[in-house]
Amino acid sequence: MTFDFPEYSPTLPAMIRHLAERFGDRDMIALGDRRLTFGEAERESARLARGLLAAGVGKGTRVALLMPNGPDWVLAWLATCRIGAICVPLSTFLRERELLWNLRHADVHTLLTCDRYLSHDYLERLERAIPELSEPSGERLTLHSLPYLRSVRVWGRSDRPWASDGPKGLAALADATPAIGDDFLREVESCVTPADLMLILYTSGSTAEPKGARHTHGTAVRHSYVLNKYRHGEPEDTAYSPMPFFWVGGLNNNLMATMHSGACLYCEESFDVERILDLIERERIKIVAAWPHHARAIAEHPRFRKGGFGFIRYGAYATLPEAVRPSDRELLPNALGMTETFANHSMEEAGVELSEKKRGSFGRCIERIERRIVDPETGEEVAPGEWGDLCIRGYSLLQGLNKLERERVFTADGFYRTGDECRIDADGYLFLKGRLGEMIKTAGANVAPREVELVLESFDEVKEAYVVGIADPERAQMVVAAVVPSADRLADAADLRQQLREELSAFKVPRHIFICDSEQLPRTASAKIQKPLLREMLAERIAARSGEAVKVP
Repeated sequence: MTFDFPEYSPTLPAMIRHLAERFGDRDMIALGDRRLTFGEAERESARLARGLLAAGVGKGTRVALLMPNGPDWVLAWLATCRIGAICVPLSTFLRERELLWNLRHADVHTLLTCDRYLSHDYLERLERAIPELSEPSGERLTLHSLPYLRSVRVWGRSDRPWASDGPKGLAALADATPAIGDDFLREVESCVTPADLMLILYTSGSTAEPKGARHTHGTAVRHSYVLNKYRHGEPEDTAYSPMPFFWVGGLNNNLMATMHSGACLYCEESFDVERILDLIERERIKIVAAWPHHARAIAEHPRFRKGGFGFIRYGAYATLPEAVRPSDRELLPNALGMTETFANHSMEEAGVELSEKKRGSFGRCIERIERRIVDPETGEEVAPGEWGDLCIRGYSLLQGLNKLERERVFTADGFYRTGDECRIDADGYLFLKGRLGEMIKTAGANVAPREVELVLESFDEVKEAYVVGIADPERAQMVVAAVVPSADRLADAADLRQQLREELSAFKVPRHIFICDSEQLPRTASAKIQKPLLREMLAERIAARSGEAVKVP
């Protein structure tokens, strides 16, 4: 597919001003009864942006967002990036230890957070993560654990002395600082260039620590524009997706791509299939972008099976009407991407059906992105059709990983080794076998086994812990652990899972924990664990529905 980039300078301030001019009165994003048009999004985010400037935030300032999908997230993100500050979206799943680590690793200066979401109280969570918050520190925060953090602004109710009001407080600052008016904001925006960093997106790394992919305005605006072209987005579309904006699938494929089309993106606070079906039916949602387990829940619901949803034209295979989907799932091209490539690098246009020879393919390369397959050991390029490590180079690639020198991230000629075991045939179609390393992919999220193992091993009742990914029809893989208890202690799988929920995001908590004798685990002659054999052993145990707690003498 041949495409052009946007006609305006590819920066977020230029993008939102262009879209407001073109689609001003059209709805852009909706959550429940609250809707924002493109024009309102531009005007309200401009006021917040002026407030951030008055509060001392400027170009290069790290601003974190801790909010669920919806208009508030979008306005805070737009306001941050319009003035050249760097947005650090934080997962609403983060537990205390993860939250502290992310804030410190990203050198966050200002945190914009909601007060609570569903059953989560984020102000309490912040106080547990950062005990220093309870100590008086003046108007501007000075915390040893987070030496760069100066301000926390809250969307919602807060009586904490360490927090300031978010939207009302920033609007009041903007109104009280007439020198920072609309003309001044335009001058600030004119200094934001495509080369400036716009985002640091965190994803699980191959080791115990997450990694922060740094993306520019040029990458984010151009690539989301291109992905919208691939799905033939248009103003008459309506879209729904449960994918969170703090991950690249939700931010690029759904939020930004839908914005480029001039359509409205509908959000829900949580995934309740009855409520989602009400939304799809009421708003005649044409694009349903969902992970397989969400799509299956929709497709298998009796209401959906009765029919009447033929207006859906694009999205998850299970939700597509028969008229627009191949009879065989593997003849509908998949798309392959990652945080480091700001979503898809391989895909096909909407409506394309694969030939039988290309069954199961993830499509061809998006124009202006380069791919090659190399031998995982030597780094040498292999012949077409041979399996190896997929490497990527091109306009959508990250600028680097936060706090890692460039030489540790890219090859000498600028390629990024993805760790995906793939082959590319002579016609340029890519096929994926899986991960070369231990990374677990579950319901669209990456989980580093070592991160989970380290937390398990910090518990008194655990001597050793080993985590693997096991194939799962709904989530691609499920997280599963084998635990060797400490001497003279009773280890209970349910108790361990509960403790993990206090330390880790929910998607990282193993679905199954098996308590094992050390001698039961497959090891090499040097006593190193053999994870491929462990994976087979635990898969058999899952099938046998075992895993009771045992006492190890």
